[in-house]
Amino acid sequence: MPARGSAITERGRTVEERGPGPVEVTLKVNGSEQTMEIEPRVSLLDALRERLYMTGAKKGCDQGTCGACTVWVDGQRVLACLTLAMTCEGREITTIEGLADKGELHDMQQAFIAEDAFQCGYCTPGQIMSAVALLKEGHAGDDDEIKEWMSGNICRCAAYPHIRAAIRAVRDHHADHDADQNADQQADHHTVRPDSEQADRAE
Repeated sequence: MPARGSAITERGRTVEERGPGPVEVTLKVNGSEQTMEIEPRVSLLDALRERLYMTGAKKGCDQGTCGACTVWVDGQRVLACLTLAMTCEGREITTIEGLADKGELHDMQQAFIAEDAFQCGYCTPGQIMSAVALLKEGHAGDDDEIKEWMSGNICRCAAYPHIRAAIRAVRDHHADHDADQNADQQADHHTVRPDSEQADRAE
């Protein structure tokens, strides 16, 4: 049975004390809720890999310095090895397994393949999760900015030039797509359409 204790107050709200034994935790991962019993000290990374068998996020340093375990919590990059699983209850967790849409690879995954942006592949899931977040955050203006905001993800095979090329490719593709959409919208806006009176006269 999950271990539960007395209620405590934290920042003006009541929180039920749980532990130190195994507790029931429900995590929403890639849109699906998963319930398990784990000790409060279990990291999100261990919960994903050892309890849910989602092994995309990798255990590298297990100290928060390599970025191989990068996932998203509520759309924000987090290091799963430094995040307690139970703190993620009620939040949306996204892993590399949830990035593809109906079996179709995400643009960034396709770009990593096209640009040969990996060698051994161990760091690749974390690199891709950070790269997608990087673009959403608006930190891909140039190579220097990409280097800075990807610096938390280490590639021991030194595929950094190819990783940056993949990020640039997706960035530029999205920019071209947005430009085309804007051009279409402006064209529609400036198209002269007869009003009902003009249409009646034309008849």
